[in-house]
Amino acid sequence: MKKPLIALLIVCLNIVSYSQDRITGHDFAGRSEIISMNGMAATSQPLATQVALDILKKGGNAIDAAIAANAVLGLVEPTGCGVGGDLFAIIWSADKNKLFGLNASGRSPRSLKLDYFKKNGYEFIPSYGPLPVSVPGCVDGWYEMHGMFGRLPMKDILQPAITYSYEGFPVSEVIAWSLDRNTKALQEYPNIREVYMPGGKSPAKGEVFRNPLLAATLEKIAKGGRDEFYRGSIARDIAAFMEKQGGFLTYDDLARHHSEWTEPVSTVYRGYEIWELPPNGQGIAALQILNILEGFNIAKMGFGSAEYIHHFTEAKKLAFEDRARYYADPLFSSVPVEQLISKKYAAERRKLINPEKAARVYDAGLSEAGNTVYLTVADRHGNMVSLIQSNYRGMGSGMCPTGLGFVLQNRGEMFSLSEGHPNVYAPGKRPFHTIIPAFITRNGRPWISFGVMGGDMQPQGHAQIIINLIDFKMNLQEAGDAPRIYHTGSSEPTGELMTDGGILMLESGFRTEVIQKLMSMGHRIQWNLGGYGGYQAIMRDEKNQVYFGASESRKDGQAAGY
Repeated sequence: MKKPLIALLIVCLNIVSYSQDRITGHDFAGRSEIISMNGMAATSQPLATQVALDILKKGGNAIDAAIAANAVLGLVEPTGCGVGGDLFAIIWSADKNKLFGLNASGRSPRSLKLDYFKKNGYEFIPSYGPLPVSVPGCVDGWYEMHGMFGRLPMKDILQPAITYSYEGFPVSEVIAWSLDRNTKALQEYPNIREVYMPGGKSPAKGEVFRNPLLAATLEKIAKGGRDEFYRGSIARDIAAFMEKQGGFLTYDDLARHHSEWTEPVSTVYRGYEIWELPPNGQGIAALQILNILEGFNIAKMGFGSAEYIHHFTEAKKLAFEDRARYYADPLFSSVPVEQLISKKYAAERRKLINPEKAARVYDAGLSEAGNTVYLTVADRHGNMVSLIQSNYRGMGSGMCPTGLGFVLQNRGEMFSLSEGHPNVYAPGKRPFHTIIPAFITRNGRPWISFGVMGGDMQPQGHAQIIINLIDFKMNLQEAGDAPRIYHTGSSEPTGELMTDGGILMLESGFRTEVIQKLMSMGHRIQWNLGGYGGYQAIMRDEKNQVYFGASESRKDGQAAGY
């Protein structure tokens, strides 16, 4: 049997009704939106959501609550985030009536040179071990956010995570599955078994897991501030561990680290202002996709139609070729952001789409010049936080510094080793980043804070959520529960090139005749378990002075308010 037919059979076998019939909403809506007046939190684990609400009720604001929730997620969902990873945020300040962007990503070791990889025969930076480790930016990101906007003392904000680390928590279902997968892959690295595999295995669903080493680390941070992590005993412990493992990250790399406040960038999609952060992240890819698709009547095509899926996939391919060619640390390379997100440029790129046939390859336009957690919190004052944080590949590099209870990220894997590439490895450089928060305003006022987890799925997910909301008129929960499209195989910022059109993965819920039509147009269809992201969102209804919250069913998450 030919491979395309096998792929079709696999997809068809996995098409299921997305939910039972409902008296309101679309038939794939998993639940109703959550609605509240005083505050709202949406995270990928209910304990983190509840902690965020507790902080709000104690007089903290959305920024305090977001930090608290993120600290808890580092404990309860170590397969996605932790203090060993990076952080990005978009914050709506009610007092200042504007958006702020924070890039809290770390830089590569200054003692590691490109020549090292060449001399040792590396074609790509490995996924695990000491070489992909870059400075973790999370803790500095917390303190930057808190210093600018916070209300409660950091010791109060971090205390819930400390308490859960000591006393333990029951592991939830999706995270238990991911823990098993990650620890089996990383168990030979130092301290993984000791920290994450008590009794020789990772905790199963419902089992209580404790991490007293992480509790002690968080206590040190709460007492000594960000300098304890970057200049104190924690920094010395990380540096000593990395040296013992043959790594290059040093105490000096940690001591020199700093986050950067940055201006979010936007495009207008059918009258709505869509906001992302500029590179070194991939957020502008979502803006490019939307700009290209704005020239088509998406609403008329209809959700789930072959016509819509085809046009979306081709727009994604076009945007991702630019992503591979141009996105990098702007301090090391001139990134033509304004051109890439302009309507004029989108119109030129749109002409390349054949409405009847999938392209095998696109060239990048000509310039004129891994696993994650997402959370969002809003408070009664009108502040809203869109925050994303990650280790990269699940539990990161496998480098678990002795006595600290967390794993260091492997974000450095995303560097290219091709000389002349904008994202080529260099000492003290921030790698290309996949994690991106998003925000939508209407007429300059806050509307939706949202994000979608999952590597290169993220800009694809952002664009699909926005299209579901604006073109297909779905509510906040429906927009996240609707079946998703995931195209993979585009050219990558590491230097890999797309030559075969890539693979189009369709989540359960698309009709058989649609899949057949897409295959006849030249799309290579495969089924994939997971990989479609993890959506959380909060919407502000200024007329009624309430918040709507949503958390999709693909994760263990919860949206809740009070």
